[in-house]
Amino acid sequence: MASPAPSEGLEQLFRHLELQQDALVQTLKEWVAIESDSVQPSPRFREELFRMMAVAADKLRRLGASVDSVDTGSQQLPDGQSLPIPPIILAELGNDLKKPTVCFYGHLDVQPAARGDGWLTDPYTLTEVDGKLYGRGATDNKGPVLAWINAVSAFQALEQDLPVNIKFILEGMEEAGSVALEELVQKEKDRFFAGVDYILISDNLWVSWRKPAVTYGTRGNSYFTVEVKCRDQDFHSGTFGGILNEPMADLVALLGSLVDSSGHILIPGIYDHVASLTEEEKNIYKSIDLDLEEYRNSSQVKKFLFDTKEEILMHLWRYPSLSIHGIEGAFDEPGAKTVIPGRVTGKFSIRLVPHMSASVVEKQVKHHLEDVFSKRNSSNHMAVSMVLGLPPWIANISDNQYLAAKRAIRTVFGTDPDMIRDGSTIPIARIFQEIIGKSVMMLPIGAVDDGEHSQNEKINRWNYIEGSKLFAAFFLELAKLHE
Repeated sequence: MASPAPSEGLEQLFRHLELQQDALVQTLKEWVAIESDSVQPSPRFREELFRMMAVAADKLRRLGASVDSVDTGSQQLPDGQSLPIPPIILAELGNDLKKPTVCFYGHLDVQPAARGDGWLTDPYTLTEVDGKLYGRGATDNKGPVLAWINAVSAFQALEQDLPVNIKFILEGMEEAGSVALEELVQKEKDRFFAGVDYILISDNLWVSWRKPAVTYGTRGNSYFTVEVKCRDQDFHSGTFGGILNEPMADLVALLGSLVDSSGHILIPGIYDHVASLTEEEKNIYKSIDLDLEEYRNSSQVKKFLFDTKEEILMHLWRYPSLSIHGIEGAFDEPGAKTVIPGRVTGKFSIRLVPHMSASVVEKQVKHHLEDVFSKRNSSNHMAVSMVLGLPPWIANISDNQYLAAKRAIRTVFGTDPDMIRDGSTIPIARIFQEIIGKSVMMLPIGAVDDGEHSQNEKINRWNYIEGSKLFAAFFLELAKLHE
């Protein structure tokens, strides 16, 4: 399909963003320099989080937005410590009833980062190397938040009418589980969100280095612990080895019963409610741009469980997976220690897909493990708990904002987007869809190799600037379709 030529007004917006790109990168540098780590429960980092939210609120006020920084109280930590939760920003720009209202969600907190973790540069000093802007938060999520602001600013700088009403909801605790966010969304359902038509999130990545994507679904997650206990103290294997049921042996057997070597989950009934694969969906996977060999090499994996692009993507996005994460209570230090752990706890999770239910999966898992354990005739005690149960999210890709995003991507990038899902869990998409009841879309601007959460996180200068253009084009396309 031929790419439509940008209108004169849009061309002016694009030129403005290109001419201003050094200033836009400088702003990103200033935001990255704020160590807004929400994961480490330190008063210093909390102060940085509050500073980050204040800087963002000031930026939005200078756009002309009305800004409310909502106090959400304090966070009680397991060690008894109490830390204040940074405010959640609710901002509004425009209230023209003839225009659609689109709400952008983003977060300004980051994962921990230190030079000693393996970073090649200071993680809090945005450093450009070969067009790559390295820094913690560059792609997750400060860069995309600023790209949205850049798009709005461009309309204002050129004195062009903003074609949509804008709302922002920005938080500072996403990396720590979005503490207090769901409660606030529920509370603001009939006030701040009352006039919202569309909700957009830009907090994930493309599956390609150069081809953009639109994300319409994520997997959920059920996280389990299974404890096997003989007693609270450990045993000496020379004194007790051979005369008791060892908890570790029981636990290894239980964990080994969950999934086979091909990745197939062995829990009876687990696949019963997985949505059927349609021909239309098959075609979506065929058109996605993924170089399998490059993907394998960049992942440093010798061989995947599946041989085709389609099989790999489907097992990442639309089929459940089970992963075993670790064992508490086991001896894991260097050297030899002849200990029999008296109590051990295994940890595993199941990524959920439509139309799986966390409560149903919980029952299936418990029944399966109880059955396996009973057949071992062990005198130990076993306890299974589901500590997290987050459902999957999937959207209607025929909705206006998905059509607008596709048109905007054709204009900016000259291609149709990959229509993708995300194999991880992003609870905020489901929260918005269930509580607000409006269309939710994820429109990433970062490339597949941006390394969110990892060392040397980056966003390409090209992605940052073209992403800003994309949001500007999206506003115009959404306004056309809304009419």
